[in-house]
Amino acid sequence: MLIFWIIVFILSLALLVKSADWFVESSEKIGLALKISPFIIGVTIVSIGTSLPELFSSLAATLKGATEVVVANAIGSNIFNILFIVGLSAVVARRLIIKRSLIDLDAPLLAASTALLLFISWDGKIFLGEGILLCLAFLVYLLYAVFQRRDAEEETAEIVEVLPSRTERREKEAKIEVKPSKPEKIGLKVFLFLIVGIVGLIIGANWTIESMVKISEIAKIPSSLIAIIALAAGTSLPELVVSVRAAAQKKYEIALGNIFGSNIFNALVVVGVPALIKPLTVDELALRVGLPFLAVATLLFIISGISRRIHIWEGAMFLLIYVLFIVKLTGIF
Repeated sequence: MLIFWIIVFILSLALLVKSADWFVESSEKIGLALKISPFIIGVTIVSIGTSLPELFSSLAATLKGATEVVVANAIGSNIFNILFIVGLSAVVARRLIIKRSLIDLDAPLLAASTALLLFISWDGKIFLGEGILLCLAFLVYLLYAVFQRRDAEEETAEIVEVLPSRTERREKEAKIEVKPSKPEKIGLKVFLFLIVGIVGLIIGANWTIESMVKISEIAKIPSSLIAIIALAAGTSLPELVVSVRAAAQKKYEIALGNIFGSNIFNALVVVGVPALIKPLTVDELALRVGLPFLAVATLLFIISGISRRIHIWEGAMFLLIYVLFIVKLTGIF
C-alpha cells in the first residue's frame, strides 16, 4: 500500500509541475495577443508561474486541514532553491556572475521577505492579519519590481545611445528587448491548454497532498518532514531546470533572478494566501531546523552575491550544507 501511495505522490507531483508549465505558456501567449508588454508578462506571469506548484499544493494542504505542510513547503523550497539549485548551477557553470541590479534591487527584497517570514513564524502560528501583511508585502514587491526594472531598462537604453562603441553587444540586446512583438492569434488550442493547466494544477495539488498524508500515516513519518524535503524539492523542479540550464548557457541573470523571484513569492504568497483561509501551524521540525537553515542559506546567498561572483567551491559548499540540512531533518547521525 505504501508503494502505491508513493507512486501516486510522484505522478501527482509530475502533473502539478507540468500543469504549471502549460498554464504559464498559455497565459504568456494570451498576454502577447492582448498586446500586453513582454516585460510585464516576464515580471508577472513567467516569474510567478514557476512557483505555482508550491502555491496550489499549499492551498490544497490548507483546505485538507494539514496546515503544517504550508510553511514547511515554503521553507523547504527556499532552502532547496538556494543551497541545491544555486549550488548545482555554480558547479555546472564553474562560476556564476551576478549583475549589480540583482544585488541592488532583489537582494534587499529577498532579505526583507525572508526576515518577515522568520518573524511571523517564530511563535508557531500564522494568523489572518499576518497573512494579509504578507500579501500586501508581495503587492509592494510586485509594483516595485515593475517600475524599478522598467526605469533601469530605460537608463540602460540611454547609456547605449551615448556610448555605442563601448556597448555594442548590449545595444543589440536592447534592440531585441524593445522590439515590438507581433501579436499572436489566439486559437482554441491556447485556451484549451490554459484550462487543462488550471484543472491539472487543482487535481495534481489535491492528490499530491492526499498521497503525502497517506504516506505519512502508513510510514508514521511527520507530514511536515515529507513536505520540507520531497514536496519542496518536487515543486521546485521548474526552478531547477530553468536555473541549471541557464547557468550552463552562461545566462547568469536568468539563473539567479529566477531564484530571487521564486523565494520572495514563496515567502510572501505561498504562506500568505493560505493564511487568509485559516490559521497556519508551524511545527517543531520547521521551527527547530527549517527556519535556522533558511536564515543561514539566505545570508550566505546574499554575502556571496555582494562579491558578484559565486565560484565553484562556493557552489560545492552550498550543496554540502543542503546535505547537512537533510541529515539534521532525518536524524541520520
